[in-house]
Amino acid sequence: MKRSIWLGVAALLLAGSVKAQGLAGIWQGVETDPDEPGATWPSVLRVQNGKGTGLFGVMYQEATERPDATVTFQVRATQTPGGMRLEHVRKLNETGATPFTYWCEGIIVFTYDPKLEKLTGRADYDPVGHCDKGTYTLYRIKLKSAPTVLAGTETTLRVSGRNVRWYADADLKQPVNSGNEYRTKLSKATTFYLTQGYYPTREGAVVPITIQVKGAVAKAEPQQAPAPVPPPTDTDRSVPAPIVSAKPVALPTVLFKLGTPELLPEAIPALDQLAAELRERPALRLQVAGHTDRIGEPQKNLTLSEQRAAAVKEYLVKAGIAPDRISTVGYGDTHPLYPSPDARNRRVEVSEAK
Repeated sequence: MKRSIWLGVAALLLAGSVKAQGLAGIWQGVETDPDEPGATWPSVLRVQNGKGTGLFGVMYQEATERPDATVTFQVRATQTPGGMRLEHVRKLNETGATPFTYWCEGIIVFTYDPKLEKLTGRADYDPVGHCDKGTYTLYRIKLKSAPTVLAGTETTLRVSGRNVRWYADADLKQPVNSGNEYRTKLSKATTFYLTQGYYPTREGAVVPITIQVKGAVAKAEPQQAPAPVPPPTDTDRSVPAPIVSAKPVALPTVLFKLGTPELLPEAIPALDQLAAELRERPALRLQVAGHTDRIGEPQKNLTLSEQRAAAVKEYLVKAGIAPDRISTVGYGDTHPLYPSPDARNRRVEVSEAK
């Protein structure tokens, strides 16, 4: 999106029968303005499926000529013939603001090219300052070859995207290839981490692509007589590592139903371990902090985070922990760890109560 003096922002996609086109994912590219030759606004759009046929997401954008000026918008959209109609919901974050700069908001109509995994958008901004129009070009990395290959057979993996780079690790320290094709042999299921060099931003988007392998045969190890095992003693028994410390620790498996404080079954083992630790450490007082993603209204997110922290306390109390040993707090969407939307932001953290 064009930002009148410095840059504009926009965002892409979001709802309707968008699932029919499968537009969820990470899109990366640029906004330009025909009235400002040479000016560019690199953009990253992240969207995911919501309830029903909807999508929700965010658009991040920064100014090439002034990278300290950035903005992140929450967006929503409806499907149109051949694409999506996007509208801005609210501004989530902005850096580098001055009294004389602003980001444009309004409507963006996108068309989708499934062959290239490309979105082309034309913005019609609200009439604020010099806001009028902007043009978007965004690409998505998507696997275009078979997701399963034969073990030990040379095969060509193909993906969409612009200026693609392949890495063997999520930290992007082990490059293995560049371009849209990678000729390789695999002996086991392998995940590659891909990036696009097309108008990169500081919100670097990494897309994992997992290739399954069939026909792999595990090599039999020479059999050896088992070594005698001494009887277990109390010191040999494995003791789970403590969960609680002075610093907040996230409980990644403590999950809830979407938009509710209802615990999912996956949460039970971690909460049972937490309860056991509290029983082993009778002097320990616990603080439970709830967090949400930056999607939805801030006040509702705050309430939901408080309710989720309370749900964890309720479970621990039923497990025999005195309620006065547990305090709760909700931070809503004010402490995200990852660019929204990301389920890892919808978390519960525990720490020693001060």
